[in-house]
Amino acid sequence: MHQSVLDELKERGYLDQTTHEEELRELLRDAKLTFYIGFDATADSLTLGHFVQIMVMKRMQNHGHRPIALLGAGTTMIGDPSGRNDMRGLMTKEQIDHNAACFEEQLSRFLDFSEGKAIFDNNANWLLEPKYLDFMRDVGVHFSVSRMLAMDSYKNRLQDGLTFFEFGYLLLQSYDFLVLYRRHNCRMQMGGSDQWSNIIGGMELVRKVEGEQVYGMTFKLLTTASGEKMGKSQKGAVWLDRNKTTPYEMYQYLRNVDDRDVEKFLLQLTFVPTEECKELGKLGGERINEGKERLAYEVVKIIHSEEDAKNAQETSRALFSGGGVDENMPSSEVEIPAEGIGLLSLLQEIGLTKSNGEGRRLVEQGGISIDDVKIEDPGFVVKKDDYTEGSFVIKKGKKVFHKVEMK
Repeated sequence: MHQSVLDELKERGYLDQTTHEEELRELLRDAKLTFYIGFDATADSLTLGHFVQIMVMKRMQNHGHRPIALLGAGTTMIGDPSGRNDMRGLMTKEQIDHNAACFEEQLSRFLDFSEGKAIFDNNANWLLEPKYLDFMRDVGVHFSVSRMLAMDSYKNRLQDGLTFFEFGYLLLQSYDFLVLYRRHNCRMQMGGSDQWSNIIGGMELVRKVEGEQVYGMTFKLLTTASGEKMGKSQKGAVWLDRNKTTPYEMYQYLRNVDDRDVEKFLLQLTFVPTEECKELGKLGGERINEGKERLAYEVVKIIHSEEDAKNAQETSRALFSGGGVDENMPSSEVEIPAEGIGLLSLLQEIGLTKSNGEGRRLVEQGGISIDDVKIEDPGFVVKKDDYTEGSFVIKKGKKVFHKVEMK
């Protein structure tokens, strides 16, 4: 008897909570299920944090189940209060539509949308039109305010001020599940562990209105050993858009993860066999770097391409071994005036620091070198004449290299 995808998701460490576990295990093993995951269009690119959800969808699809990638152009008009301490900034409809189009392009690279194997839908198709009173009579009547106020997503916000605008989010997401059930026979909603209340709301709405049993499943939000959300770097989010985070930067981010995270990230972000993930995660001392290289290589290969993964790996190895400049190293073209440019200003301009204060501390602590020469004076001025090749490499700490091409 073949394995249920539920067991695979459990084995790889994705699963957090599920409704009707035994029933769902059998259903996922013996039938083809349509399920959905929603993506609110809050930015113009998905991040490495979203990649866990994408990997779950890929694994489900590999077992013959049909994913619906629901673009949340409607719900993004409000913003989900779950897991937040403040209200999201409101975005224009044009911004949201642009972001949703970017998500659609990215998700198309990871899932097979041919011959009904996966579906794109967008909740703007049904959320932007309903009249308020009709919606409240049809949907709002099924929700208890006292029960909603007991949910963590709302309870945590009551002290700081929860607007009625955000309070309606649960109703909208629940309505999404009802509409997708009617349109596509969608029988399961999946999402991060912070979505549990919203998922249960949708399940109950389908049961009350249609009299049908549907299911919910959440997976753990991927966090680092230090408790931070996966995919947050010093520069901010690690984006799936190569123009926002280059393949090399993504590789370096993964190559530098905490030793304790290697096994977990290999299990959830790659298709490396389970036993191999565990073996790589157990390597001690310097050998743990083999696991980190494998992790970085596999993730960049899936998100970008094998060629990008090879280039990033070669660049990383060349720089770590002190082998000098590599053509795939991150670089910036900088206009250097005749009188030169202050090092602290240059570090900010190429994105290695966020402020003069940060740059000053780095220099004073011996953390900045130019062409392998340590710079110890925060007032150092970079002059064109000092670098006859027309370029130079700035090294920040032990692991960050950046090539400056002088204009």
